[in-house]
Amino acid sequence: MIRAVTLLDAEALTAIYNPFIRTSSATFEETEITVDEMRKRIQSIHFEKKYPFLVFEEDGEILGYAYGSSFRERISYRFTAESTVYVEPSSFGKGIGKQLYTLLLEQLSEGGFHSVIGVITLPNDPSVKLHEQFGFKKAGLFTESGFKFNQWMDVGFWELLL
Repeated sequence: MIRAVTLLDAEALTAIYNPFIRTSSATFEETEITVDEMRKRIQSIHFEKKYPFLVFEEDGEILGYAYGSSFRERISYRFTAESTVYVEPSSFGKGIGKQLYTLLLEQLSEGGFHSVIGVITLPNDPSVKLHEQFGFKKAGLFTESGFKFNQWMDVGFWELLL
């Protein structure tokens, strides 16, 4: 089942996210976050800024989440959102990311957004494939713009006009 996030989900979301910080370039954070920090992010993104923030729950366990957020802070970007999705690695390949993205993009469209930006550390074929399944098109590449795990990494921007 997909539902809106609550502050009570912070612990489960932190447990999903922190391994990506430790072992993956999917996020450029390098220090694990606390449950309190995740709670603050949920509060800011969903409850204060009113972006959709969804969780995928099965048998009482959260297996993934997705949300929209500000692409840039300047007022002229108010109709553009950045999209984010994380799925528990043991649940990869089950279509959870696709289900979350389907509803997220629907809610962003209904919320008046005109475009959505997916930011992907490259290479990341599964994320590129997910975005392109929804019609995202590669819009830009920033070469060696991130540095994690003692190596330079490229970042691609995919865009979707809703």
